[in-house]
Amino acid sequence: MSRSGRPKAELVLSEHEREQLTRWSRRAKSSQALALRSRIVLACAEGLDNKTVAARLGCAAATVGKWRTRFVEHRLDGLSDDPRPGRPASISVEQVEDVVVATLESTRARSSSCRSAPAAWCTRR
Repeated sequence: MSRSGRPKAELVLSEHEREQLTRWSRRAKSSQALALRSRIVLACAEGLDNKTVAARLGCAAATVGKWRTRFVEHRLDGLSDDPRPGRPASISVEQVEDVVVATLESTRARSSSCRSAPAAWCTRR
C-alpha cells in the first residue's frame, strides 16, 4: 500500500550526529527547546512519520515537520535558534549562565544571631 501525502526527505543519521543528539536530549543544562528538537530528529530517524512523532512527544505535527526539514537541510547546525531581530545582547549567554549557576549553587551567609531564620526576615538587632 502506497503512502499518501508529500514525500519526506529521508533522514539518516551518522553515528556522530546520533551521539550528539542523544547528548543534547539528555543533558540537564541543554535548553528544553534544543532537547525537544533533538528528540524529534531522533524519532524521525527511526522512520516514524510526523504525526506519530508529534503524538509521541506531545507537540504539533507542523513542529515536527519544521525541525525535520531544518535538520535535513542544515544537519546539526539547523537545530540551533536563529538570531533574533533587534538590538544585540549586551551580555553573553555564557555570562548569564555563570550568574545563574553561581546564584543557584551558592549558600546564603547567615548572621550568627539569626541562624534559624533566613537573613532577609531576621528582625533581631
